[in-house]
Amino acid sequence: MKKIFLAALMIGLFLSCAPNDPSKENVALIENYIEAVENLDYDAMDKILDETYIGIGPSRNDSINKEQAIINWKNNVAHLYEKISYSRSQNIAVKTNEGEWVSNWADLTIVYKDDQKEISILANTVYEIKNGKIIKSLTFYNEADALEQLGYVFINPEDL
Repeated sequence: MKKIFLAALMIGLFLSCAPNDPSKENVALIENYIEAVENLDYDAMDKILDETYIGIGPSRNDSINKEQAIINWKNNVAHLYEKISYSRSQNIAVKTNEGEWVSNWADLTIVYKDDQKEISILANTVYEIKNGKIIKSLTFYNEADALEQLGYVFINPEDL
């Protein structure tokens, strides 16, 4: 009888905790956002980003609000990117005292319009989610690697 009571108690505790775990919904939100990025669908992006959204990175001083992010995506779709695809993409959700977060690790391939150059970058974006919207993103990737793949050469100014 004691074992049945303990099992029932454990099941009850598990079920009572499950509704407070937003992990599945938050991961689904990020998957929808990634799909919007891959489809170059800035209207969908607009619906997923909160009005208070702030994006930071990849450089230390880079930051952008929702309006600027949508303008940038429209410009990128019109002039820069032919295609963006995520491979080996993995999402991990966590809820802390500071908020709800999803970290996305991915290998991104970007094909450019004019010359069809293709680059591949390893990127991590950490999204903060509130009320079913993305309110913040922190993006990390090696910008120098991406630029080298595009043919840029880095020169020490002292060597000029």
